[in-house]
Amino acid sequence: MSGGTDLDQLLATMEPALSEACFVYASVPVAALAEHLSRGPIGLFREEEGITLILPAEAADGLAASAPMRLITLTVHSSLEAVGLTAAFSAALTEAGISANVVAGYYHDHIFVPERDADRAIEALRALSRAAREKGETR
Repeated sequence: MSGGTDLDQLLATMEPALSEACFVYASVPVAALAEHLSRGPIGLFREEEGITLILPAEAADGLAASAPMRLITLTVHSSLEAVGLTAAFSAALTEAGISANVVAGYYHDHIFVPERDADRAIEALRALSRAAREKGETR
């Protein structure tokens, strides 16, 4: 299953879901990755400076970590080749003054937002989806 590429359809059906958990970003040396896997990261990315871990906030004890973030998953199955989805939701969050850290999975896009802005972010994304649905209804 490759996922959808029609931007209007993706926006109209994206249904953002907010996770109850808080997450943080932290970095560990490449050579130390194995000893940190028990912390249960939900994502990792290798950079020149080290391995960035995205992990539950409570698992980050002893690590220099980002401020707590909440995870919003766009439940629509979007293709990795879809054009404009990230730009559209980024623009909506920018307009609301909310920073967004995006991770694309095979099936869904995942957006990490500051914990304090999570409810506003969900509302901004729902408004974007509503506007796309209304636009589709007027065609």
